[in-house]
Amino acid sequence: QVLLVESGGGSVQAGASLRLSCAASGRTGSTYYMAWFRQTPGNEREFVAAITWGGSNVHYADSVKGRFTISRDNTKNTAVLQMNSLTPEDTAVYYCTTNDLRSWVKTSAYEYKYWGQGTQVTVSS
Repeated sequence: QVLLVESGGGSVQAGASLRLSCAASGRTGSTYYMAWFRQTPGNEREFVAAITWGGSNVHYADSVKGRFTISRDNTKNTAVLQMNSLTPEDTAVYYCTTNDLRSWVKTSAYEYKYWGQGTQVTVSS
């Protein structure tokens, strides 16, 4: 079992930045990479970014490329999503997630086994 806990959401104005963190605990040794998804009411979870624990591979959704940066701190088992130049379209609940798969990279939420509780990000114009 892997436990994920997100933090760092909030409400900001367009153009501002937010930093989300995801602390992982439990059987993290069975996981290969961490990912962030987001979800708005009535929609499926949307892939945002992913990073391997080794940091050698990263992948971003086109909608966030150049604005969001994913990183990890292996000493703390933490994945971080730095979000810059936020727009109202980034408003969503953000979830961190991981799985036991070794294949890089899954962008469908259905491929993931462990999820955090989510953190709300609200961007106003």
